[in-house]
Amino acid sequence: MKNTVPKNDKKRRKQLLEDVAKLEVELEEKHKEELKKLKETLPEQNKECSAALNIARLELEDKETIQPPRISKAQKRRDKKAALEKEREERIAEAEIENLTGARHLESQKLAQILAARGLEIKQIPSDGHCMYRAIEDQLKEQQNSWTVPTLRSRTAEYMGSHMDDFLPFLTNPNTGDLYSREEFEKYCYDIANTAAWGGQLELRALSHILQMPIEIIQMDSPSIIVGEEYNGKPLTLVYMRHAYGLGEHYNSVKPLLDRTTENES
Repeated sequence: MKNTVPKNDKKRRKQLLEDVAKLEVELEEKHKEELKKLKETLPEQNKECSAALNIARLELEDKETIQPPRISKAQKRRDKKAALEKEREERIAEAEIENLTGARHLESQKLAQILAARGLEIKQIPSDGHCMYRAIEDQLKEQQNSWTVPTLRSRTAEYMGSHMDDFLPFLTNPNTGDLYSREEFEKYCYDIANTAAWGGQLELRALSHILQMPIEIIQMDSPSIIVGEEYNGKPLTLVYMRHAYGLGEHYNSVKPLLDRTTENES
């Protein structure tokens, strides 16, 4: 039964676990009932069989009271990890149900309409902290450019670091509200190149200068934003989603809507 349900179908797997538990309870009740009927059919004078039957009955009824074997610390850690994973999957399943009528679903529908009017559709990008750079990487592939995410990150950090006066006025310390110090700005650039730090409009501005290309950002409730309008050529197109994941903001790429038709025909 478990093998018939895909692992990513959280709702059906949750129902499957409930069904399995119910079947186990029913099976145990059936065993007890069969044991009871068997005892009633035995001759009363057959004391030896009756004693054996009583022992079997007691073992069945008292099996929950038998001390379980000693569980190792490693097994306890594995059990705890499995329990936490199960709880996380249940929360995800519940969130997915809520999203059917929530902000994420509505945003996806509205963006799908906007893109369809332009013959486009969303191309999903993983939400791993690199989403903006991965979306840029995907768009560049369409133009036969093989820049990778690490390259995009390192070049962005290098450009921003060498043009500090253009970017520093837009960065403030979230705790104090003060403009970044030089040391904080250098740390910010370091994180761009060496961590999964989320990228935003400042990084898009730097990338438009590095690539010398315009970058268009499509969003739900506002007109598209063009970063790097001073450059000619077809813009790279990204979709900005405010409610895509629990962490909030996310970037996706786009692809021609006709791709779906082509796939269906093939």
